[in-house]
Amino acid sequence: MKVYQRLAQAFKAEGCTDTFGMMGDGNMYWVTELHKIGVKVHEVRHEGAGLGMADGYARVTHQPGVATATCGPGVTQLATGFVTAARAHSPIVAFCGESPTTDEEYTQRLDQAKFADACEAGFVRLVSPDTADDAVRKAFYRAKLESRPIMLSCPMDIQQKNFEDDDEEYKPSSAMFSPGAVHPDEKALERAADIVASSKKPVIIVGRGAQWAGAGEAVLKLADRIGALIATSLMVRTWLNESEWHAGISGTYGSRPSMKLFEEADCVIGVGASLNRYTTEHGYLYPEARYVHIDSEPHLLIAGGKSADCYVQSDARVGVEELEKLLAKRNHKSIGYRTPDVKQKLVNHSADRTEFEMDPGTLDPREACLALDKALPAEIGVLSGSGMTAGFVSMLMTRRRVLSGSGHFFGCIGQMLPAAMGAVVATKKPLVLCDGDASVIMHLAEFETMVRYDMPLLVVVMNNEALGAEYYKLDAHKMDVTTSMITTPDLGKVGVAMGGRGAMVTTVEQFTKAVQEWLKKPGPMMIDMRISRSVPSVPYRRIHYGRDE
Repeated sequence: MKVYQRLAQAFKAEGCTDTFGMMGDGNMYWVTELHKIGVKVHEVRHEGAGLGMADGYARVTHQPGVATATCGPGVTQLATGFVTAARAHSPIVAFCGESPTTDEEYTQRLDQAKFADACEAGFVRLVSPDTADDAVRKAFYRAKLESRPIMLSCPMDIQQKNFEDDDEEYKPSSAMFSPGAVHPDEKALERAADIVASSKKPVIIVGRGAQWAGAGEAVLKLADRIGALIATSLMVRTWLNESEWHAGISGTYGSRPSMKLFEEADCVIGVGASLNRYTTEHGYLYPEARYVHIDSEPHLLIAGGKSADCYVQSDARVGVEELEKLLAKRNHKSIGYRTPDVKQKLVNHSADRTEFEMDPGTLDPREACLALDKALPAEIGVLSGSGMTAGFVSMLMTRRRVLSGSGHFFGCIGQMLPAAMGAVVATKKPLVLCDGDASVIMHLAEFETMVRYDMPLLVVVMNNEALGAEYYKLDAHKMDVTTSMITTPDLGKVGVAMGGRGAMVTTVEQFTKAVQEWLKKPGPMMIDMRISRSVPSVPYRRIHYGRDE
């Protein structure tokens, strides 16, 4: 068999069922072989979008997503997707063609190793036919071990050579990488218990690591024992909010009542959360607190390059369970925050009651988010982008869902439409994406990809016909905002023209009706929701206007 055939078989043996990308000279034979052996290849309209879909797939499954691009310009299109996936800690293997090793003047030549390094991705090169298995195995091993994208760069001429050992069964990376749960050091656990037991008002902040580890029940049990408020990172915003002591997001996207409560904390227990400057509000949110940090990494620094008072390297679930057991052994039980007064403060604490005058022909984005949260069943996941409009979705859509996610990893727009598509492929369930107009339009061509593969994805375009972030920054500085305003066509009609469904709405009633239409038959649909520019989201009011109302 040819090397490209063996490479395709190796990917399938690694568990690859879906790939995302665009065919070109450098990967066309490998892609064709994947089709033959039953791996679904999602052909996209832009290589970067393919990597974005693999990123979304990996975020949902926490297993390697697979992307592909041809050599040279196909690879350079992956830049933003690589960095975003690296910041999201998404395990990805990107099969990339490479120019022939025998042609130094090849038009599409590129030093792909340097490119990958600049984009914060790992790099593995196929150097000979007899190392094909090793190259694939190493790429998947590193993607899982390092939890980031790895470029597997395969020169075109080597792909066409013969693979001699085709009678030998491929050994997948799982044979050499089957990590068990990390258990905490006893002394570190004792120090953590000392800090927690001496606290009066503890807060537990959970992140994606806690969710991936299945630490939910353990966190709720520990919180009950120590009287803690439960807070989340932005990335898992509605997780565990079945608890009446759930205080929502910790940080810039948190509610004012919750922030006031957090300021009283004397102990913060971070579980599978990075505790970065946004989660801790640059350290101002917990000014008097001591930190206990539980994470599977050997050591992590929190906001401002500081170390926690006690760091416990452990699987999130195991670490929390062992801490709770140790406190129980000490007969420690505390009321903490759990008083009638605090409970009352948490009732509808995320409400945004500030009044604004709406622009003509537009609706209030806050009312739309509340209506959407009410209309969508809990089994429908909701994703949002990273622009100004994300604040509305993150702070107001508080219903617990099977999947909630945001796209703030690299602070770039445009990446969440592909990521949402990858998440749909991974979950095989309907999803809703809420994102800004500029963000959606950046990869608008991929709506046609959605239609081609009949993806049950509703794209809600929160359209203020402006570059939202820049609009409010200019406005806050008393500058000309018209330079950030860009008109858009009726994106609902664009969705219909591409073969899907669509609608443009200017009232909450119209919006609710369109959502109900999609719920009856989930499929590719785009709702162009015209929102008023007079309403900045709460995070933008805080950051750019210095106000909380």
